[in-house]
Amino acid sequence: MKITREVKTGIVAVSVIALFIWGFNFMKGLNLFDGPSKTYLTEYSNVQGLNTASVVTINGVEVGKVINIMFNKDPEKRGGLIVEFSVENDFEFSKQSVAKIYSASLMGGKSLAVVPSYEGEMAKPGDFLTGEIESDIFSSVTEKLNPLQAKVEDVIVSADSLMTSLTDVLDANSRAHLKSSISQLNATITNFKTISERVDKLIQTNEEKMGFTLANAEVMTSNLAKLSDTLVDANLGLTVKNLEATVTNLNKILASVESGEGTLGKLVKDERMYNNLANSSKELEELLREMKLHPKRFVHFSLFGKKDKGYQESEDQKE
Repeated sequence: MKITREVKTGIVAVSVIALFIWGFNFMKGLNLFDGPSKTYLTEYSNVQGLNTASVVTINGVEVGKVINIMFNKDPEKRGGLIVEFSVENDFEFSKQSVAKIYSASLMGGKSLAVVPSYEGEMAKPGDFLTGEIESDIFSSVTEKLNPLQAKVEDVIVSADSLMTSLTDVLDANSRAHLKSSISQLNATITNFKTISERVDKLIQTNEEKMGFTLANAEVMTSNLAKLSDTLVDANLGLTVKNLEATVTNLNKILASVESGEGTLGKLVKDERMYNNLANSSKELEELLREMKLHPKRFVHFSLFGKKDKGYQESEDQKE
């Protein structure tokens, strides 16, 4: 049977079309020669570079491909992305499983990993799984560097403000005063160095005298220790005890005087006795003055017993 040119052309065309369809679907992650696959959905706000034909893995085993990535048409979730992926085996997991985007290599290629969970209702084709994004090393470094960058910028701004303030404060007069203060500080340090050198020389010159002084101080300390021992041996405690007893007795005497007991107490407290003593002292003083002025009134001395013509008895003596 002879095949015509038209038939050959048709066979080639059909083969090319079939190859194109297979290649197109293979590029989308679908292999027409594989068995039937199950498709699931998940949502992300950012897919981090995930694309169609990215590998889908479960526990590190490749089980499917990312089929499609499309924008969410729900007005409440506008800007969100829906990722459709396939699982080409009969592995089962629950609806609580997580679809996590992760870096498959250091070059930045992204893959989708299903973190299976076996609790609750099993997932069916077309169900939505919770979507998560695993931070890669570059994202982690970026996340940690962003706060540091903000802090560095704040520090730079603060440093700039500080330098501006210093520039405003350190005008010509302030700089001149600062230079003068530094010069005075240098002079002070120089004087201190000179004094230190003089003290050092003084110590070196009088080293022998200082040693003798320290030796005398040591001897004095030893003598004080011996004196302390002597006082202890002299029963200083008994002496202090006797002194305390004496002070106690003296306090008792002062207390009795204060309360008016005894002769001294009565003398101190009895106002009548004080007045009598004062009157007696006054009368005695008048008597002595009278005896001094008129001694002949009180003393009569005559060798022949003859009265003094000039003597006249006072009215008191006559009575």
